[in-house]
Amino acid sequence: MTITCISPIDGSVYATRETLDAGQAQESVARAKLAQKAWAARPLEDRIALVRDGVARVGAMNDEIVPEIAWQMGRPVRYGGEFGGFNERASYMADIATDALAPIEVEDSDAFRRVIKRVPHGVVFVVAPWNYPYMTAINTVAPALIAGNAVILKHASQTPLVGERMVSAFVAAGVPEDVFQNVFLDHDTTSDLIAARAFDFVNFTGSVGGGKAMEAAASGTFTGLGLELGGKDPGYVMDDADLDAAVDTLIDGAMFNSGQCCCGIERIYVAESLFDAFVEKAVAIVNAYKLGNPLEADTTMGPMAHVRFAEEVRGQVAEAVAAGATAHIDPANFPEDGGAYLMPQILTDVTHDMRVMREESFGPVVGIMPVKDDAHAIALMNDSDFGLTASLWTQDADRAEAIADQIETGTVFMNRADYLDPGLCWTGCKDTGRGGGLSIIGYHNLTRPKSYHLKKG
Repeated sequence: MTITCISPIDGSVYATRETLDAGQAQESVARAKLAQKAWAARPLEDRIALVRDGVARVGAMNDEIVPEIAWQMGRPVRYGGEFGGFNERASYMADIATDALAPIEVEDSDAFRRVIKRVPHGVVFVVAPWNYPYMTAINTVAPALIAGNAVILKHASQTPLVGERMVSAFVAAGVPEDVFQNVFLDHDTTSDLIAARAFDFVNFTGSVGGGKAMEAAASGTFTGLGLELGGKDPGYVMDDADLDAAVDTLIDGAMFNSGQCCCGIERIYVAESLFDAFVEKAVAIVNAYKLGNPLEADTTMGPMAHVRFAEEVRGQVAEAVAAGATAHIDPANFPEDGGAYLMPQILTDVTHDMRVMREESFGPVVGIMPVKDDAHAIALMNDSDFGLTASLWTQDADRAEAIADQIETGTVFMNRADYLDPGLCWTGCKDTGRGGGLSIIGYHNLTRPKSYHLKKG
């Protein structure tokens, strides 16, 4: 089977790769299992140093990587790629590794030594998405390698060059080539490998449907799974919020990367007293965007990664307008060809009966609703099948925390949005998935506890 990356820039074939057949895939896994033992036996300090070097080598490639990302998934070159976040996350996990992986000593006396150690799972399978292809992958790759696991990376077909770049950098740094491998696999081979217990842990970032397929394949194997799936992240602007800061941040969170962000803002609830002013400012911000070729320096919004993604958003918007929603952005300001280039849109007069307020859009559209009070906002924020992040805007931290306690989500922000803090667990609930990455908890999920009860004498 051939994996083909169709560039959203012009519809051309940008890259093709042949997938491994079943035998080749099994051989890759076997090499990883064999190499992992020696890798785990190396001193932790060595593994940390090699991962840091691999990260730095990815950074040295950035001038080549940035236009590659634009060609593969459409993000404008003006934003400079992902190395800032890539480096921040990997560096933080390297910084905390010694403490996070340290044994827990219960007793070390003349009579007993009782200790809990954290040991690697073995081979970790990372299935990474195309929207932030470097940052999402490094969330698991760096701590998994540091913890002593071997890693097999399968990247999205839209971004096939990313895994190759990462592995080449880490191998050049000295990570053994069998310890960190990039593979191209079709869905059936992937499922067959998981069902055959080829991997000791699977981390998947993608759609709800993809997550269900992973769970189905792993059923009965007791293979650990980490799943980050869909999202419909809300923002809530309270009556005492800094209005300008709220509008700037929430609209950027809704529109950046053409709305293709895991924790992008997809619905906004605003206190009635601020609603009209919020919408007016939001429309002005969006009207200033420039939709165009992402290789051009003045482009602020590129195409969506694939035509079918743009069509899904167009469908949600059209249905909402037909059901009574008001569209505030004039199509005349954003000429598009009906393909991957999709104009941004702000909708009001929306309800939770509309798909645009309930299903993941993953595109440059946001619905905005007025709310009467905190209870009204909490009810609407929780009226979702998803739970990744929520963004609260107020001057009162106590009020924000009290509301946060009632929101069904993985992360709550106050006066910021669309950010992944590597010091905190990246997690979700409901259809957003299960497990958690980064922070000390990320290390706990990429290792297993092993207890030692040693009676002396």
